[in-house]
Amino acid sequence: MADKRLPLLIELGTEELPPKALDDLAGAFARGIVEGLEKRGITADYASAKTYASPRRLAVHIRDVAVAQPEQTVERRGPAVSAGLGADGQPAKALIGFAQSCGVDVTALEKLETDKGAWFVFRAVKPGQPTAALLPEIVAEALKALPIPKAMRWGDRDDTFVRPVHSLLMLHGADIVDGEVLGLKSGRLTIGHRFHHPKPVHVADADSWLDALRHAHVIADPAARRQRIREEVARVATGGTPRLSDGLLDEIANLTEWPVAIACTFEREFLDVPPEALVTTMETNQKFVPVFDAEGRLTEHFIGVANIESRDPAEIRKGYERVIRPRFADAKFFWDEDLKTPLADYQEGLKAVTYQQSLGSLWDKTVRVAELARVIANRVGVDAAQATHAAALAKCDLLTRMVGEFPELQGVMGRYYATRQGIPADVADALDSFYQPRFGGDAIAGGAVGRVLAVAERLDTLAGIFAVGLKPSGNKDPFALRRAALGLARTLIEGGLDIDLRAALSEAFELVPEAALVAGVKPGKDGKAPQVDIGARRSGLGDEVHAFVLERLRGYYADQGYSADQFESVLAVAPATLPDFDRRLRAVAEFARRAEAASLAAANKRVANILRKQAEEAGAAPVEGRVDPAHFELDAERDLHAALDAARADTDALLGRGDYTGALARLSALQAPVDRFFDDVLVNAENPAVRANRLALLAQLKASFGAIADISRL
Repeated sequence: MADKRLPLLIELGTEELPPKALDDLAGAFARGIVEGLEKRGITADYASAKTYASPRRLAVHIRDVAVAQPEQTVERRGPAVSAGLGADGQPAKALIGFAQSCGVDVTALEKLETDKGAWFVFRAVKPGQPTAALLPEIVAEALKALPIPKAMRWGDRDDTFVRPVHSLLMLHGADIVDGEVLGLKSGRLTIGHRFHHPKPVHVADADSWLDALRHAHVIADPAARRQRIREEVARVATGGTPRLSDGLLDEIANLTEWPVAIACTFEREFLDVPPEALVTTMETNQKFVPVFDAEGRLTEHFIGVANIESRDPAEIRKGYERVIRPRFADAKFFWDEDLKTPLADYQEGLKAVTYQQSLGSLWDKTVRVAELARVIANRVGVDAAQATHAAALAKCDLLTRMVGEFPELQGVMGRYYATRQGIPADVADALDSFYQPRFGGDAIAGGAVGRVLAVAERLDTLAGIFAVGLKPSGNKDPFALRRAALGLARTLIEGGLDIDLRAALSEAFELVPEAALVAGVKPGKDGKAPQVDIGARRSGLGDEVHAFVLERLRGYYADQGYSADQFESVLAVAPATLPDFDRRLRAVAEFARRAEAASLAAANKRVANILRKQAEEAGAAPVEGRVDPAHFELDAERDLHAALDAARADTDALLGRGDYTGALARLSALQAPVDRFFDDVLVNAENPAVRANRLALLAQLKASFGAIADISRL
């Protein structure tokens, strides 16, 4: 019986589910069902498990699921033999009790011999339960584990779910699985399209469910629904090329069960408004698809996707055009009104907006960022006047009407207003680009002024928020400091800004108010505020944030294919700047591909161990000093010394211009003399002068590689 397999379908019919959570809910539901079946030992073709979801249903289909569990082997360990039998060899009370709990006589128990002694055990084989008997519990467990931030009740029942539930299908082959979940008994009736097929839909068996729903105007497969939306949008597109982003496509797919595209237009006068404002309204607020011309300019055309195949599409078109018009009118009003006020005039208003209680207002933050931008600009050869100008204006657009209505346009609108007001292009562009990278995969700021401002902004944010004691913990990062740290690192690396990160952080902490540094220190056990050494706190926090930024680079470089060992080898030498870190890491990765790499890495590790052990035994600092050829006794010593001197003469120039790849390639030629040295030479010679000379030679070898990275970690 357990060998028989049938397709399994489980579907929950609901009120409209939240579109942004639908994919996560559906995936978690399918995983919960699969895990529940696996946990109970039910054999199935789990690779065939398919997740289905629409605005009004969550479902999973598995092609072959056994109708019952296999036979279950039961083994329970009882008391030790020494404790289970009395001195007369008769069963003790503990053994009798154990046998009774297993429902058998003592004579039915077996003995288990282990290396820790002998034990009484109960063994039995019982038939597996039918899958149908286990499914209600499996479904209930899967639903309970769903990522629902806030469940709701409906009717007069105590059951809770993300939305009210109206139908339950549990079909194993053509058979209804008898059971109850969320107060609903399983049947073979599901819900069709709300308008096209409001009557219940009969489902004959698990495999016919998908077709039955399609006949009821429901495309239950999310992938098929997305493909239909793409085809529909392309079908009706006029006047240009639709821009259907993946995020918008997902959201439309999760709002519709039978998507039908409708081509629409709006008045051309609205095109005077910055296109980002119009596109934000269309995509974010209305879920419409914007249309662009061949030059990438927004047109007056857009596409709506309805959840109904209307007999009168013109009426739907009118509705879509009517609903977007007031939003566009608002955007145009905000744009026109904002242009009447110069950006700089908003600076006074920033003083009334709190950034963080201990860190002051947005204007206080602006002043700190401007000073950092001035210092960084001078350091990297960027116009400091432009950098400070951009910093002074960077937060001003937050007080405009447009950004007040569309917060996601911060920076974008600053650029437009600055451009209209005749502010230099480099400064205007920086007001937008300094927010980059805004998300994973986004580019860094394109212009030099924008990059300087991006670095200054993130330095101040990290320093300030760490100072007040609000650093990330666990999964909580309310100030997005991990993103800020990675954005800072990427801007420095990809922008080629060779500034000393530790020094820049120190400068950022010098600008943080002392009150903020004190506020971040927790009171003692007596509840009193402890005395704070401000200088020591700034230094300690600088080290902490420096490590925090470097930690973000692990994932950044892992995504590019660099190994953890390669990363650690560069981290060990602590380069002052991140572009220098990047150049060293790329050189180490190139070196690791060389034939000599493994041997030289092992030799460097051996050298490090020898020098460390020598220092520990002597209770002194690591071995240093000059090598005296007069103390050489063997040709292997002389050969390594000559080869090392020649290599160092070449690598000094290479290191001077940052050519770490060339330097490591040159040092790779040392493999043969290094190997011969360890084959022929006893480092720990009896003669103290010879031993010290050999140790000094190894210290020079280690220092030559260590000028680039600690390759012993490879």
